[in-house]
Amino acid sequence: MDFQEVVRRRRMVRNYDPDRAVPAALVERILTNALHAPSAGFSQGWAFLVLEEPSDRARFWELAVEDGGPWAEGLRKAPLLIIPFSHKQAYLDRYAESDKGWTDKDESRWPVPYWDIDTGFASLLMLLSAVDEGLGACFFGIPPGERTAEVKQAFGVPAAYSPIGVISVGYRAQDKRSPSLKRGRRPLEEVVHRGRWTD
Repeated sequence: MDFQEVVRRRRMVRNYDPDRAVPAALVERILTNALHAPSAGFSQGWAFLVLEEPSDRARFWELAVEDGGPWAEGLRKAPLLIIPFSHKQAYLDRYAESDKGWTDKDESRWPVPYWDIDTGFASLLMLLSAVDEGLGACFFGIPPGERTAEVKQAFGVPAAYSPIGVISVGYRAQDKRSPSLKRGRRPLEEVVHRGRWTD
């Protein structure tokens, strides 16, 4: 698919055909494409937990969703869940190496948490790859605090890794348009400031 068409078609899909699994070759392509995301110092401080087995997905939903509300009804049908994790220590360690030289590993040297940003870049590549393969995908969050801790514990995730969200993937089923879309996209001239910020 042409890249512009991939971008045009990208949207958060919240309902899936539960009877169509994502072929293994497509799962691997989506994950492999994520590895091409940029990362500061080529730190690559990310990891991806892939949940394909029905029992694993059911366990995730049991732990992650407080009320089983309608927002998750269609998402629960996704045959594939990918949880991207960021690994801050990978960045602190990388920038303490001789070619970088921040031997104190002080987190305050970082103006923003690049470990989360870079994992977000990898997530976007997975979302775009899904569209390119004729699939639907959605990025959503895990409630913070106890629920995140329970998900990590249940799936044996090391303490140093933090989930930035979850990507559901599958073949799209009919779903409702989000009411948020009524807001429309902000026009280019409203968000782009050329040479100087103007109101």
